[in-house]
Amino acid sequence: MEVSDSSRSRAGAEVGINTGEAVAAAPRLSHRAALFAGIAAVGAALDLWTKQAVFAWRGLPGERDAWWILDGVFGIETAVNPGAVFGVGAGKGMLFAGFSVVAAVGILVWLFWFRGARSLWLTWALGLVTGGILGNLYDRLGMWWQPHLPQPWRSGVRDWILFRIEGVPLFDPWPNFNIADSLLVVGAGMLMYQSLVLEGKQDRLPDEAGEGASAGE
Repeated sequence: MEVSDSSRSRAGAEVGINTGEAVAAAPRLSHRAALFAGIAAVGAALDLWTKQAVFAWRGLPGERDAWWILDGVFGIETAVNPGAVFGVGAGKGMLFAGFSVVAAVGILVWLFWFRGARSLWLTWALGLVTGGILGNLYDRLGMWWQPHLPQPWRSGVRDWILFRIEGVPLFDPWPNFNIADSLLVVGAGMLMYQSLVLEGKQDRLPDEAGEGASAGE
């Protein structure tokens, strides 16, 4: 069967369009990588800067009383947490540091090997989580610790945000926390929201839409 010149032209045009879409999608994915890296870097930098600034201002734990912004509810008080987020698992700082490294590697694989970065929402969520991981990992590795400080603090995390609701279980007091903890919680909340509400609805890169169209043909 002979193929007409017009059919060949249409086929060539379709191949060219598909190739162009694939080429266009690659830079977009690299843009998501840059966005992810920027979110993680800014989050970690903000966490480390606030820790340094608050500890320089208020001193080590126990040196000064809490400084209240909203009396008895919200304030600033330095603390060192040898456990995980919000004081969980005290005394196992290096174990949590190892988990943090594994989690960070897993996030990179999820985003860029399995191409989760095609989802803008997921890119933001995992960028926040990674920023929190990096901020606390810095402390867990003892990079802020000095020889005159107590040895248990060597793998501890610096906290400074104080929050409590008097008379309410769990919130009286709530363990001190920091910006990194907040990033982890917000990012985890975004992941949960995506899983329960946004799955299949959020905006994705063009190559994913093209794959969906092809699958439906």
